[in-house]
Amino acid sequence: MYDREAAVHYANTWWDSYNPAYPKFDDDCTNYISQCLRAGGAPMWGSPNRLQGWWIGGGTWSLSWSTPHSLRWYLGTSKRGLTAKTVQSAEQLDLGDIIVYDFQNDGRYDHSTIVTAKDGDMPLVNAHTYNVRQRTWDYKDSYASTPNARYIFFKINDNFS
Repeated sequence: MYDREAAVHYANTWWDSYNPAYPKFDDDCTNYISQCLRAGGAPMWGSPNRLQGWWIGGGTWSLSWSTPHSLRWYLGTSKRGLTAKTVQSAEQLDLGDIIVYDFQNDGRYDHSTIVTAKDGDMPLVNAHTYNVRQRTWDYKDSYASTPNARYIFFKINDNFS
């Protein structure tokens, strides 16, 4: 069972620092999101194949653990362990759900965030790389955002298979 409160608690605890139990990356957004998902109880699988599953351990990790584009494909296709479904709008997301961003609209997803609060229906997100806490989900005020930015909204399935 996905513990959304635990995932959000982790996100709020580590939003501006780094848990020494995990590696730190220059582009740390997806590593941070994966840590939040793991704190919520998401099961890992696929080790030691870096191209399979979602996992970290033994000094290495899957690409889906560490890169937004790979996490996007993993969440969009996984049928076991950590799974999710896409929804049409950010307003459909709950705490602990994930958003991935393609700022250039080139088909390559470059950022990921976790929903940690809501302002009415508007999700607020936490992220690493440029660490933010409870920022509006759309990143319209970010230097990385472009008018053509695309987003995928992932609703994490509460029950793991």
